[in-house]
Amino acid sequence: MNINDEFRPPVPPFTRETAMQKVRMAEDAWNSGDPQQVVLDYTIDSQWRSRVEFSKGREEIIRLLTRKWVREQEFRIIKELWAHENNRIAVCFVYEWHDYVGNWFRSYGNENWEFDANGLVQKRFASINDMPIKEPERKFHWRPGRRPDDYPGLSELGL
Repeated sequence: MNINDEFRPPVPPFTRETAMQKVRMAEDAWNSGDPQQVVLDYTIDSQWRSRVEFSKGREEIIRLLTRKWVREQEFRIIKELWAHENNRIAVCFVYEWHDYVGNWFRSYGNENWEFDANGLVQKRFASINDMPIKEPERKFHWRPGRRPDDYPGLSELGL
């Protein structure tokens, strides 16, 4: 398959069900902790704004994620659909992580995604705020990797 033929269903226009499926697929990729896996959901020239970093293209995104996960250890994220229309999806997310000395944080954020016709994200804009927490305050306790299907989402956790 040619890189220009990449296809990542479901594709726009999104229904509530297909938007929710897309959100869960993105959450699963991020919980893999593998930048090479995450970047497959994005176009070759995808544009990102994440915090104060602006990235364009898969190679820059891989570098951003690699730096992020060196700093943000034991990363666990839950994403939840906020809204959708045509080729756009808005997501709320929360993730927990600790730094290299063991200080825990809960990061709250919103993402706006714009998709191409093949179901790849061509634009991603994220706003994120970090809140220090104590280890006993953690709410994300599954093993590394995909969040179990029976694990509560953000609404159920009151986040």
